[in-house]
Amino acid sequence: MIAGNFLALLQNNVKRLLAYSSIAHMGYLMVAFLAAGSRGAEAAAFYLVAYFITTLGAFGVVTVISGSDREADTMDDYRGLFWRQPGLAVIFTLMLLSLASIPLTAGFVGKFYIVAAGASSATWALILVLVMSSVFGLFYYLRVIVALYETAPRDISEVVMFSRPLSLAQGLFWWL
Repeated sequence: MIAGNFLALLQNNVKRLLAYSSIAHMGYLMVAFLAAGSRGAEAAAFYLVAYFITTLGAFGVVTVISGSDREADTMDDYRGLFWRQPGLAVIFTLMLLSLASIPLTAGFVGKFYIVAAGASSATWALILVLVMSSVFGLFYYLRVIVALYETAPRDISEVVMFSRPLSLAQGLFWWL
């Protein structure tokens, strides 16, 4: 868990980032295997299915973005993707959020089951490592997501300027 997340944290290559995060995810899965029993087996099965689907989706987007002449592997290849191909950016975002185990995603439910299985067998040290390393994982996944939605520098002629500054009341009225 620690090695995979640390190595992924150092990456600017998206494919390598996903590959190193896979090492961390297999570490999370080991907590379920060490928990043993029926809870451990159920947690491992659910986590494997959720992880397989999200990883397949993430690498699928990487494959679609990559062309036959050039691989899309640097962070710059994904910068502003939402403005070029919004559907792919949304799918990639959902996959990355699930890999980061954000609540209401399959990855979160899978990690929750793993933590519950680990708690039932009192593997508290591993649960602590899982939670702490997941925080580091959140950082590098969010770094890719931010790059997806960054805007390209706009031409100054496209920027709409106000002829006079808005007062606070006018600004509030505009938002309503």
